Amino acid sequence: MFSSDPAGIPPSAPLTQPADSLPSSPDGFERLWTPHRLAYVRGERCYVVMNLFPYNPGHVLICPYRHASGYVELTAEETLEFSALTKAAIGALSAASAPHGFNVGMNQGDVAGAGVAAHLHQHVVPRWAGDANFLPIIGQTKALPALLEDVRTQLVAAWPTTPGSVPSA
Repeated sequence: MFSSDPAGIPPSAPLTQPADSLPSSPDGFERLWTPHRLAYVRGERCYVVMNLFPYNPGHVLICPYRHASGYVELTAEETLEFSALTKAAIGALSAASAPHGFNVGMNQGDVAGAGVAAHLHQHVVPRWAGDANFLPIIGQTKALPALLEDVRTQLVAAWPTTPGSVPSA
């Protein structure tokens, strides 16, 4: 179903890939997101990318290859893999960084806050007690205590290689 070493990409691979390396024709979402984020887990129907502008270290997005704007548009097979990758992401993040909780969700439609409304994606954001402070409100920015490459290395090491398995924290 999926692996943490998709298409022979080792954990030490560069943090960028061309959008045309994805199995579908890249749409605006993939052109915008993929060159800046390594698609480090690829399934048959969905993939996982790290968010270059994360809310917290380890913030990932689960995305279908097929261009769909709403969750109800996913096929049964896509929905199963979308959910399996979400579970795997939570398990890997738990094993890699021991967060205290998670925000998991998606914004569908412009009015709901979807930045790229034409391509469905689900956010998985690890949370820790006290991870919010005045900086995002006053400075309109957020300092993250980890480098994207370091977090990616931890996630790749913790990602399950057996479909359906979830690593223990």
